[in-house]
Amino acid sequence: MLDFPRWKTVGISIILLLGILFTIPSFLPDKVFNQLPSFAQMKVNLGLDLAGGSHLLLEADLADLQKTQLSNMEKTVRTAMRGEHGADDDIAIGELRRTANQVSFLVRDQRQLDEARERMFRETRGAAMTGQRDWNVNIVDTTRIVMTPTRAGQQQAISRAMDTARDIIDRRVNALGTREPTIIREGDDRIVVQVPGLDDPQQLKDLIGKTAKLEFRMVDANADPAAAAAGRPPVGSEIVPYAPGEGNGAAFEVLRREVMINGEQLIDAQQSFDPQSNLPVVTIRFDSGGSATFARVTSQNVGKRFAMVLDGQVLSAPSINEPILGGSAQISGSFSVASANALAISLRSGALPVKMTVVEERTVSPELGADSIEKGVIAGIIATVSVLALMLVVYGRFGVYANIALIFNVFLIIATMAAFNATLTLPGIAGFVLTIGAAVDANVLINERIREELKRGRRPFQAVELGYTEASRAIFDANVTNVIAAALMFWFGSGPIKGFAVVLTIGIVTSVFTAVTVTRMFVAHWLRAKRPASIHI
Repeated sequence: MLDFPRWKTVGISIILLLGILFTIPSFLPDKVFNQLPSFAQMKVNLGLDLAGGSHLLLEADLADLQKTQLSNMEKTVRTAMRGEHGADDDIAIGELRRTANQVSFLVRDQRQLDEARERMFRETRGAAMTGQRDWNVNIVDTTRIVMTPTRAGQQQAISRAMDTARDIIDRRVNALGTREPTIIREGDDRIVVQVPGLDDPQQLKDLIGKTAKLEFRMVDANADPAAAAAGRPPVGSEIVPYAPGEGNGAAFEVLRREVMINGEQLIDAQQSFDPQSNLPVVTIRFDSGGSATFARVTSQNVGKRFAMVLDGQVLSAPSINEPILGGSAQISGSFSVASANALAISLRSGALPVKMTVVEERTVSPELGADSIEKGVIAGIIATVSVLALMLVVYGRFGVYANIALIFNVFLIIATMAAFNATLTLPGIAGFVLTIGAAVDANVLINERIREELKRGRRPFQAVELGYTEASRAIFDANVTNVIAAALMFWFGSGPIKGFAVVLTIGIVTSVFTAVTVTRMFVAHWLRAKRPASIHI
């Protein structure tokens, strides 16, 4: 007990000092905090219920997702029927049609029907653990193959799309410079977005709601303008309207359905200015595959027109005057600097796999959060003062050591949360207050065990040694079970529950350290310095 090495004393002292230093930035004004060096800019962020901000509930358009799923299968059919070893391996098809819930095509040579069916079967996948495929492949009328998504396949597609959408929304929101947004799935087709401290909820809605689905498609030069105006595009083409303010008077373009390059092949998008007009534009760069495709298509179609399509609307349809070999392009339109930057963020973060609409919007006032903080602080102060007074009255000197350790514990909790940029919510304050009240449990166990040993006639040194040794086992066992419970709350909970679990876990770890190790250091140094013949506890 008396053998407390100097290196251990120095190490514990450094940890306690760092706890104090890393706590300070969380209480500094924003103006002062922003002037700190980057390594010191760590603070506890306030959640939506404390700092105010925006709350959005987004719902996926499942009909749009199914349409995209069928469109992708249509492209897959075209690719699969092309041979891997040249034209000799191709399977000639016709009447490739897409309806509301299936894709079908005609195999011209009936002798290739089985091979075509096998190729399409290889394009299907297992739907999770259901034992089903994601698509059914059926032969109808002896020459037509029909691809129909299964229910299990649709559920898997929805789950993947929602997970991807959540990740993309997370990247978009973080690109705004906000801290610790809460973005979680709710049910099968909804996502909750909470952004503390955001002053412009409309900007958030505009950014999230934009699917930023960018496509480069060829203009169908053979389309009959009169038939197109009547809504009858040629087979393999479709009518796509111009975006508002674009087209120089034209209402639409007739575009080939096949997409020659899309936004998934982008590696960067930045807002910039056109060197000739000085208007805001978005400059994009493709990856190696996209660059090669762009160069090949533009080389093969010099003199023809291609269209840049964003979210189902044509931005522009320029002519290809010469091959574009640099792997970059410029998107121009009726952009402001803010809208061009928002589009660049959307393109960089990727296209949403499904359209999302806002079905619920709430704005939390900072004044409500300030009231919660005030009441939480009052509760924390009352809890702390009550515990300090009780320990001092009941255990005397040993209560003083426990109180000092409790104060250090408060610093360590805040410092740890700041180091991880954790978010403090109203349930987190409840967890903080609970941790303070329960932090001295370990000292109560230790001190009561020392009393028992003294009553048995042990000498002071032996009583303290046995008190810490024997009580530590029960302390660690009890706190391990608490950590398990907090871990389960974090794993299965959401939003506020997670905030409570985080603070509780941090408080358990720091309280064990301060209550056992730090108080033991104080007691060891006092016993070694004074060597009392008896102690009162």
